[in-house]
Amino acid sequence: MGVKQALKSLDAFPRAEDHLLQKTQSGAVVSIIGLVIMATLFLHELKYYLTTYTVHQMSVDLKRGETLPIHINMTFPSLPCDVLSVDAIDMSGKHEVDLDTNIWKLRLNSDGHIIGTEYLSDLVEKEHIAHKHDDNKDHDGDAHKHHAHGFDKDAEKMVKSVKQALANGEGCRVYGALDVQRVAGNFHISVHGLNIFVAQQIFEGSTHVNVSHVIHDLSFGPKYPGIHNPLDDTLRILRGPSGTFKYYIKIVPTEFRYLSKEVLPTNQFSVTEYFVPINEHDRNWPAVYFLYDLSPITVTIKEERRSFLHFITRLCAVLGGTFALTGSYSTSL
Repeated sequence: MGVKQALKSLDAFPRAEDHLLQKTQSGAVVSIIGLVIMATLFLHELKYYLTTYTVHQMSVDLKRGETLPIHINMTFPSLPCDVLSVDAIDMSGKHEVDLDTNIWKLRLNSDGHIIGTEYLSDLVEKEHIAHKHDDNKDHDGDAHKHHAHGFDKDAEKMVKSVKQALANGEGCRVYGALDVQRVAGNFHISVHGLNIFVAQQIFEGSTHVNVSHVIHDLSFGPKYPGIHNPLDDTLRILRGPSGTFKYYIKIVPTEFRYLSKEVLPTNQFSVTEYFVPINEHDRNWPAVYFLYDLSPITVTIKEERRSFLHFITRLCAVLGGTFALTGSYSTSL
């Protein structure tokens, strides 16, 4: 037996003689169906290979001395911009005196359309060195100081202007960014920037301060693919008594690693909501509080893609299986 004969004996795919093969219309139909199936499976496998997936890892957060970015975009449909202020307090109960603040306020008419724009770098109160978390006590304490000096013309002018804005149904959109220390604390949006005497003249009591609001966007860093911020598009409209909204936020430091090895540091968070109604005898004034704390665990999210060898293996399996199935069916016909 020669070498060629020996090789032929190893052939696992013997070929029938040409005169034994017969082409039929039914076989052609099966072949076309098989080609369509194989093309569909090929595109599906190609899409599966090109689609990225994420892997989550956890580790201890070792960041120190960094700031926490807070991005705010909210609308208060029942409060004019002149009475709204943003205040930030860290875990020690002190105001941030060196807060890097970029906050804008947009005046809105009763239909929600913009009628004025104002940038206020001092929108966040910085003048207090020590301040407790419940700053309503200081708010009430200021009443005696301002009342002792009388109700001056500037205050009268402001009261008249704000009352007119309330009568016109003006609202306010507050948006921008805060950079706070990376420790537990809170920030809140309220009428606490007014002294209590002026606030009483404007609203005639705390129960008339309507802190209905829409949270368009609230985040603690840039967004990455697939992130979900639970407070986005939150609508809270008061139909009854006013009160204070409190959002308790747990921030989880996060790193997103792209396929390109680029690293995006950011944060994701969970939230629990609580509402405290106010009555006429309360000394507190309505506000919207965001009380945040940081998790000691960092989550790393890696973007990955399946290997090319894995793609080829699956491709050979599905295409080969389809070819064998349609081929055997066509032969039986």
